[in-house]
Amino acid sequence: MKAAPVFEAGNHRWWILYDQEERRVIDSNVYIVESNGQSVLLDPGGFEIFPQVLAALAEVIQPSSVRGAFVSHQDPDIASSLPLWNTCYRHMEWHIPALWESFIRHYGALEAKFSSIPDEGGAMLVGGRKLEFIPAHYLHASANFHVYDAEAKVFFSGDVGAALLQPGHSVWVGGEGPESSKAFDEHIQHAKYFHQRWMPSNAAKKEWIDRVRQLDIAFLCPQHGAIYAGDNVHRFLNWFDGLTVGTALTH
Repeated sequence: MKAAPVFEAGNHRWWILYDQEERRVIDSNVYIVESNGQSVLLDPGGFEIFPQVLAALAEVIQPSSVRGAFVSHQDPDIASSLPLWNTCYRHMEWHIPALWESFIRHYGALEAKFSSIPDEGGAMLVGGRKLEFIPAHYLHASANFHVYDAEAKVFFSGDVGAALLQPGHSVWVGGEGPESSKAFDEHIQHAKYFHQRWMPSNAAKKEWIDRVRQLDIAFLCPQHGAIYAGDNVHRFLNWFDGLTVGTALTH
């Protein structure tokens, strides 16, 4: 996997680990938030890509700085590496939706330290900086959360915004440099079916969009595909708002 910076201001940083070599499983992004010598992983990935993630992580941060992980929902591409991380870092605290705790325990590591996220959300501190857990229920899991960093203006959006891209894709929608509406239009074709198939509720979608539009977001970071930055954040929200979801089986 490759590692690239998303945001940096002093000792506060976001990193993306992306473009995995293992192609038998769905391509997934893992994010790292690093602040004041501490770091947490966001959706740390599946069992199959654990070696790649750990190697890429070691290129950009001190592995000893890892203090915890956030798990947005129960899927294996997000959390099945939990027992491997727990073997390496038994002190890690796992922030997990309360509804999914007993399901995620099926991955193993029954002794791992879990911190429950209630349905209404919550927050955690990384090196003294606050990360907010934003409810995103039914997008696509029945208990699901995203993460917002108000200082960095970074919003980790989980499966919302996901696109299934070819190997070697860029970190950014539209590649490097200024974002264009044409580049967005080309990219979003790789996201359309995913959202229609995996997002079951138009009501949940509308509630999420109304909530997220109140936030100041410079980078919208999905767990699959590329990052939406600048005007592409608003382009995505407008596109998603106009998309009827839960329809893939009828077409």
